[in-house]
Amino acid sequence: MTTAYALYSGWPSVVPAWATAGGLAATLAIGAAAGLYPAVRASRLSPTEALATP
Repeated sequence: MTTAYALYSGWPSVVPAWATAGGLAATLAIGAAAGLYPAVRASRLSPTEALATP
């Protein structure tokens, strides 16, 4: 978003490419882990148990 705003305003982007790539990679890894953990837990239960468990 910072780079897009800088380009829109005609300013040079000062955010290093490695920081952008690292942020994207961290977002994907954290999101995958946050979704995978509950899914694996629920897959070990019966469907009615999985839906009833908070």
